Amino acid sequence: MGNRRTPAPETASRNEQFEQLLDEFSLKLAGNDDDRQRAYRLRHEVYCQEIGYQPPAGSSSDMELDPYDDSALHCLMVHRRSGIDAGCFRLVLPDPDPEHPDLRLPLQEYGGTSLTHATLHPCRLPLDEICEISRFATARAFRNRPICHETLDDTRLAYAFSDEERRVFPLITISLFLATHALVELVGRRHIFAMMASRLPRLLAMSGFRFTRIGDAIELHGKRNAFYIDNEVAKCEMNPALTFPYASIRSQLASQLPLAVVDREQLGLW
Repeated sequence: MGNRRTPAPETASRNEQFEQLLDEFSLKLAGNDDDRQRAYRLRHEVYCQEIGYQPPAGSSSDMELDPYDDSALHCLMVHRRSGIDAGCFRLVLPDPDPEHPDLRLPLQEYGGTSLTHATLHPCRLPLDEICEISRFATARAFRNRPICHETLDDTRLAYAFSDEERRVFPLITISLFLATHALVELVGRRHIFAMMASRLPRLLAMSGFRFTRIGDAIELHGKRNAFYIDNEVAKCEMNPALTFPYASIRSQLASQLPLAVVDREQLGLW
């Protein structure tokens, strides 16, 4: 007992905040069409209505989706008391077209020749070890400000958040990001790719997640670069203050993964 270390006050306080967030929000793997459509609708609000992304002609008027959704796991963060979807992301697992075996991940299609790193490239790593995080979004009602231009009216919500509930809203982004790493670990992948604006990797580096830029900037809903991180290294370098929420989030997702995977297998997509 004498060797047991007491958490630093700031760590204990942060743990309490994360405990509140995980009490008030749940992480939900989309295991059926209804749940996936909820993610697509949230993506439409953020990417189409806020950022201004124009979906392909013939797309649904209130959902944003693309062909890579069929080979992805989708995750939602849901505010328990109101049932409102607060955030989402997808984890794309490569399912290469036999006619285009080198096209493994979305960023290869969007990034093309901008992927300039000599070794950190999806084609140079084992197929069963790579994945891509994308369509990472936080709903407008859970942010202090819009991303680009304001087109969403969060006063339309039938639920009024209290100041106590709003206290943990700043932790939503990092919690979603912890969920991406937990899910990557659970599905046995190691090499993570993502297209991001430069601001997000800088913020994540403060939590110990140090991404490597592997490509030149391109125009994709604003300026974006391709980034890479080794998930095994990321777990070792993660800020110790995130150990508690990471373990809790991983446990939530682990219990849901078998059902999500079974559903994808039944659809003939894996």
